[in-house]
Amino acid sequence: MIIGIDKLLELVKEIKLVENLSERELKNPEGAGFDLRVGEIYEVEGEGFLGIEERVTPKAKLLLGYREGEKKEFILEPGKYYLLRTIEKVNLPEGILALSTPRSTLFRSGVYVFGGQVPPGYKGQLTMGIYNFSKRKFHLELGSRVIHIMFFEVKGKTNLYRGQWQGGRVTTEKKEKQI
Repeated sequence: MIIGIDKLLELVKEIKLVENLSERELKNPEGAGFDLRVGEIYEVEGEGFLGIEERVTPKAKLLLGYREGEKKEFILEPGKYYLLRTIEKVNLPEGILALSTPRSTLFRSGVYVFGGQVPPGYKGQLTMGIYNFSKRKFHLELGSRVIHIMFFEVKGKTNLYRGQWQGGRVTTEKKEKQI
């Protein structure tokens, strides 16, 4: 079952379910979750590897970061893939899972954000892919709302997230053994 806004706002106050929410989301969120904002844009460089026991992700070079009160615009080049990291941090307790979807302005413009599920026990900023499928440049202002995150109650036993992405890191430093 999707958790409604009234309960989500309680959880924000009680357990910091989501930190750094915008004033808009704290006062008048839309839908059945929160809109999260883009805080950093990274360029992906090099090759990655995903094996049965080991992995390495491409290097990620920070291109632009958000600062409160500053207007910064980034141009997503056509046919190019980037990583984005949210301003907000999530702190999911046992029994709550989150799913994210891109805001419709993006896909209406030929841009898609690749998110997914955030498991119970995950704490940190969220890193996602963003790709400009169109043949035109797309201007993205840092701090703008890019995804909608919804929270679900998990019925029954859950296992808490224990992966190496805990805390919101963006990439691996070198080839690593998967937990």
